[in-house]
Amino acid sequence: MLIRKAERKKAKLRLGISAPSGAGKTYSSLLIAYGITGDWSKVGLIDTENGSGDLYAHLGEYMVLTLEAPYTPDRYIQAIKAFEDAGAEVIIIDSLSHAWAGEGGILDIQAAITAASKSGNSYTAWREVTPKHNALVNTILQSKCHIIATMRAKTEYVMEEDERGKKTPKKVGLAPIQ
Repeated sequence: MLIRKAERKKAKLRLGISAPSGAGKTYSSLLIAYGITGDWSKVGLIDTENGSGDLYAHLGEYMVLTLEAPYTPDRYIQAIKAFEDAGAEVIIIDSLSHAWAGEGGILDIQAAITAASKSGNSYTAWREVTPKHNALVNTILQSKCHIIATMRAKTEYVMEEDERGKKTPKKVGLAPIQ
């Protein structure tokens, strides 16, 4: 084992922005990315939101990669690598929610594995799915670029028991779809 003195190194940003549709996630991400680089040509945006990445072209000449279904983790990984190779310093993933709940995303993959299994056990299907999700997370964490990931938000509920013992849903805020 090697003991050494702590050394401050230049860290890369890993930022998640979660909000309901129309709240300004894409616009805010672009402004943050430009604030980091000061150069629009070093900003790359992975667009899964039907062209929303082009809505702000008036801001500057940033790069856009349109990602359509299927939204598999492998396709996200390929898109991140493509921007790294293109010289991006900041990569915006708009939106990471599709990798989880979109067509071909993690939940679709898990459902397909469950349906194809003899047992139909959805829990054991996660044994095959989790490594795919972990590969995407590791790609984000290990990227040489700053990463900003937007995520759609949904209303989160919990079940609470009232004084009569009846369970009712209670809204507790927003939760990212991821």
